[in-house]
Amino acid sequence: MDREVAPDYIKNNRNRRWVMIGVIIIAVVATLYFFRRSLGSTLESSRIRTATVEIGDVENTLTASGEIIPAYEQIFASPIRASIKRILLTPGTRVQPGQPIVELDKSLTEIEAERYQDQLDLKLNSIEQLRMRLNKDLYDAEINDRIKSLNINKLKADLEDAKRLQKVGGGTAEDITRADNALKIAELEKKQLENDLKYNRESMSASLKETELGAQIEGKNLKELKHKLKMADIVADRKGVLTWVNENIGSSVNEGEMLAKVADLGSFRVEGNCSDVYAEQVKTGLSVIIKMNEALLRGVITQVKPAVKDGIISFVIQLDNARNESLRPNMKVEVYVVTNKSSRTLRVANGPAFTGKRKQFIYVLRNQTAYRREVETGLSNFDFIEIKSGLKTGEKVIVTDMNNYEHLEEISIQ
Repeated sequence: MDREVAPDYIKNNRNRRWVMIGVIIIAVVATLYFFRRSLGSTLESSRIRTATVEIGDVENTLTASGEIIPAYEQIFASPIRASIKRILLTPGTRVQPGQPIVELDKSLTEIEAERYQDQLDLKLNSIEQLRMRLNKDLYDAEINDRIKSLNINKLKADLEDAKRLQKVGGGTAEDITRADNALKIAELEKKQLENDLKYNRESMSASLKETELGAQIEGKNLKELKHKLKMADIVADRKGVLTWVNENIGSSVNEGEMLAKVADLGSFRVEGNCSDVYAEQVKTGLSVIIKMNEALLRGVITQVKPAVKDGIISFVIQLDNARNESLRPNMKVEVYVVTNKSSRTLRVANGPAFTGKRKQFIYVLRNQTAYRREVETGLSNFDFIEIKSGLKTGEKVIVTDMNNYEHLEEISIQ
């Protein structure tokens, strides 16, 4: 017959089991810890890159992109509606001032210019005829005014004669009244004639001025058309390289349609683009660093375009050395806009070790041993990062990514 196991015995067995499990867990954790520490406490020198802390300038930059374009590019557009008659130069040709590029068929515009000239001549002839007619009407009115003055003088004399005859008994009061009325009527007619003469003078002057203005308009239209005909001679006005030309001989082109492009490939500028997140930081006058392969160029933002397209803002950069031999049209470059600068500050070469945090741990190399140290950083760019505290001039810093060793206070460098 089975006997019941004592409770004390069961309790002791359970406790021993838990103790054994705890010991095993502690042993495994300790083994893993010391194994990891033994593996990570040494590092080959060939796997790290170091930089020396120094004093210098640090510029804070924001990253953008850019494209090299000619500083000067002239676009030739057709000033008239015409057709392409001949292509005189091909793209890639160097052009000189006065050298023709495209020849247009201007016959229709020349006929229109002749029509404008005929209309102007007709207007000028109308002005001359109107002036002659107005002068004749004015002369006739002045003669009538003189005749009316003479008639008034005669009526005044008749009135005086009637008064003298009455005094000597040879006339009546009715004769005096009749002569007086005739004089008053003549004087009123003279005033009416003078008013008409004044009105005619002003009216004639206004009519002549209106006709002359019409002739001036015709003259300006003719002058504008002749200027367009002159501009229709597509000729280079400065040195450059023909980068594009409309080669569709015989095709019609409308007024304002592009015919050719001439660029000065000896001088360049940069059109930059960046996210509109930086819209408030990108301003005219800011310095810019252009990274082109291994070369660095500097410039300044001269224009920030007001429109935002697809979340991108554009700006124009004038280069300090716009004639650098490495510059090529349409070349893509890296652009760094300098938004702030610290002069004569502690700095060290930027690298993966710096994560962008204001305070972080890095490793300082001394006597083949790397020591972990907390530093405070400031401004940064693609070359350098500013050190606010934690380092001294001349110390060597590991700039390689050390995330896998961040748990170690010291690392032996072999």
